Amino acid sequence: MQPTTPPAGHRDETPAARREWTTRHAVQATARRTAALVNALVDEAPSADTVTEVLREHGEDGPIELSADDLAELRSAALRLREVFAADDADRAAETLNRLLRSTTGTLRLTSHNGATPWHPHLDSADDAPWGEWFLASSCLSLLVLLWNHQRPPGGVCASPACRNVYLTLGSGPQRRYCSRRCATRERVAAYRRARG
Repeated sequence: MQPTTPPAGHRDETPAARREWTTRHAVQATARRTAALVNALVDEAPSADTVTEVLREHGEDGPIELSADDLAELRSAALRLREVFAADDADRAAETLNRLLRSTTGTLRLTSHNGATPWHPHLDSADDAPWGEWFLASSCLSLLVLLWNHQRPPGGVCASPACRNVYLTLGSGPQRRYCSRRCATRERVAAYRRARG
């Protein structure tokens, strides 16, 4: 599995530029990929094309061949990771992450994928670990860092009954309840109509 890499068009390959990309973006990029994959995988039967598209949008540039078993493992990991987003507070999110971390098969290690990427941490067993193992391990690591940095759950589940998406809370400010402005607006309009009618 290839890790999230600098965006297309990123041409500065100096060691300093690679370090800058890694330290500034890797955790948030991995967390964004986690939320996108969790959302794509909650369907009963997610399609390989949909999952591949999400992986490509989030920097996976190597060959992606997903078998039915791969999709089942990815979906299982996504459902387990969704529990972190559903946690009400930092303690519950930490308990969930600790339980998930105990279930990963690898130990913390650094890899550069044979010089193809900046050095970065992995918790999966090897660079060619199965997709589900890689997804669970890399997601736990990024969500762990976000919880550690902010001392709150790294995200949430959209409060709109019509939406099941998870979202990240990367910035400061008031606590979010919705995954998007669209969901927030839809719920405000629905509440307004109920109040008027």
